[in-house]
Amino acid sequence: MKSTNPITGAIVWEGTAASAADVNAAVSTARKAFHGFSLTPLSERVAMMKRWAEAVTVRKEEIARAISDEIGKPMWEARTEAGAMAGKVAHSIRAQAERAGSAESEAMSLHHRPHGVMAVFGPFNFPGHLPNGHIVPALLAGNTVVFKPSELAPSLGRLFVELGQAAGLPDGVLNVVQGGRETGAALLDADIDGLLFTGSAATGTFFHKHFAGRPNVILALEMGGNNPLIVHDAADVDAAADIATVSAFISAGQRCSCARRLILPTGAFGDAVLDRIVARIDEMKIGTPDEDVFIGSVVSKDAAKAAMEFEAKLRERGGRSLVALERDGAFLRPGLMDVTYADAPDEEIFAPFLQVHRIDGIDDQIAKANATRFGLAAGLVSDDAELWKRVRPRLRAGIANWNKPTTGAASSMPFGGPGLSGNFRPGAYYAADYCAWPQASQIATDPISPSLPNF
Repeated sequence: MKSTNPITGAIVWEGTAASAADVNAAVSTARKAFHGFSLTPLSERVAMMKRWAEAVTVRKEEIARAISDEIGKPMWEARTEAGAMAGKVAHSIRAQAERAGSAESEAMSLHHRPHGVMAVFGPFNFPGHLPNGHIVPALLAGNTVVFKPSELAPSLGRLFVELGQAAGLPDGVLNVVQGGRETGAALLDADIDGLLFTGSAATGTFFHKHFAGRPNVILALEMGGNNPLIVHDAADVDAAADIATVSAFISAGQRCSCARRLILPTGAFGDAVLDRIVARIDEMKIGTPDEDVFIGSVVSKDAAKAAMEFEAKLRERGGRSLVALERDGAFLRPGLMDVTYADAPDEEIFAPFLQVHRIDGIDDQIAKANATRFGLAAGLVSDDAELWKRVRPRLRAGIANWNKPTTGAASSMPFGGPGLSGNFRPGAYYAADYCAWPQASQIATDPISPSLPNF
């Protein structure tokens, strides 16, 4: 197998996909390493993860270049991703202490125990930051890991192994298997104790069905969204348009928290917002990663082609193009389509493409925002703080932002949402919850003596 630069076609990584035997060997290695690693004092695992963060910082530019070369992400954004990988460690240490720590009294104690061997499936859009967000808390908790990078972005696999070596992880604690569907299927069938996944709803739902009847395997699924942004009012029309533009088009629309649906009132204000968004699309800098650009390419020419096909089908179903997608290889100039009267499917399109619904009245706007099988992210743009207080508790989304892009999320907060956006195992700060299980103990305070009633 190999991966190529989506812009130049140059080979970025090539190697051999892991067979079922290879996968089972990796899991067996992780299983053998688990006993010793799980009993390693927490202070030592914390020290390892701090060294992990130091290694990421030292190799930040190399990591960023690997990300950029493989998926076409601008270098400024790839550097931000590498920085988030290092920053994740401190957040994970705090989260572990707060959400999965230990407590003892004279008669009772609470401890948290690791699950065992955790399989981590990485996505292509953040091939460093997102698997890192599973791996770091899993290792802190004392689990061992078998990591399968996305077949579209495998080159970070080697770097993760080297980060583990720099951190001083014992042999067998972190293992990487490369491959596509067959390798993934073998990992699902292997002797694992947990599956930590970030990716599409279709794949995540398949995984959920695969493990039906196996409650002993912990599943943490983050599966994206068809995210709404309500722009209700704003004195600063340009600021409202900026929030919508960043929400929809950053990372070439390849963030699971990107806005897919813009809900705007009819009339002059809504028209003005659309005019500003159109102007920003026209002026947007798109190009190769080392240029001063806002977005680079999508992950592949096939992904660009799929986006064009989605737009064409939506047009057939009644959508009216305000700005048509423009394709040049793997580059896409963003598209904007009015779907107010279209039969628009409730699907996540992973591309810089924004669908517009013109709807009046906040109650109807909220209803449209919630009219989705997903529930990851949502946002409100409004000058009215009291309106935000009314809207937030009615938005069915795990991330609900006010006057901020829908893509705004912090490692110090949970990340996830209801519906097909996951299985109620939010990540980021809450990853500590799914990486360990609680063990409660009652402790005798006196020497052992007969204390049961006579029978």
